[in-house]
Amino acid sequence: MASSDIITGQFVRISQTPASVGERIVARIIDIVLLVVYLISTATVLVYSQLLNDDITRYLSLLVIYLPAAFYSFLCEMFNHGQSLGKYIMKIRVVQVDGSSPSMGSLLLRWVLILIDIYFNCIGLVFIICTKKHQRLGDLAAGTMVIEIADYRKMHISLDEFYYARRDYKPVYSEAQQLSVGQIDVIKKALYGTQYYNIPQIDALSAKVKKFLGIQPKSTDNVKFLTTILHDYQYYAMELI
Repeated sequence: MASSDIITGQFVRISQTPASVGERIVARIIDIVLLVVYLISTATVLVYSQLLNDDITRYLSLLVIYLPAAFYSFLCEMFNHGQSLGKYIMKIRVVQVDGSSPSMGSLLLRWVLILIDIYFNCIGLVFIICTKKHQRLGDLAAGTMVIEIADYRKMHISLDEFYYARRDYKPVYSEAQQLSVGQIDVIKKALYGTQYYNIPQIDALSAKVKKFLGIQPKSTDNVKFLTTILHDYQYYAMELI
């Protein structure tokens, strides 16, 4: 199955592979079996106990038993890093499509829409099969997806490509932190967008960056200056992770 790479605003590479239809089905079956075992076990204990003698105790007991079962997937995924017990066994998990951890709101929306995904002619299975990232209706609405943990790299950094991430790297311009992601993208395109440098463009961009940041480097090499600014920005961005 094809994996997808995401580069975040902090220039962190995330590699993730959507869980297959089979993995998700098996995980769901495991969850259902566990829920059935739980409900039968607790119901059996109640039948042979003295807790069902009056209506109030009976209703409270049923509430304590069935409420966690009803919210099972939401609670597990909320407190177990996007994994129900079935997902844990199958080594898959729920994440946001950008690779970040899902919010409580996203997980709650997934849980609400599971009623539509499962009980309306299994429409969720159709969406999982037909969508590129194998997302059911709840995933599409919540902006989430289910991925394989084996390929989950939340903060996978290639030091060959990002050598500024080394501990011994010393930033030159602290002012680089003032730049926005959009401005950094312009610098990257100027430096790496073509095979050969457009020197007039490099010089003009360098002058704008110097004026914006209020700095005057000793070196007259504008390519080196912009490259240093880029690496310094990325170094400080890495410190936020």
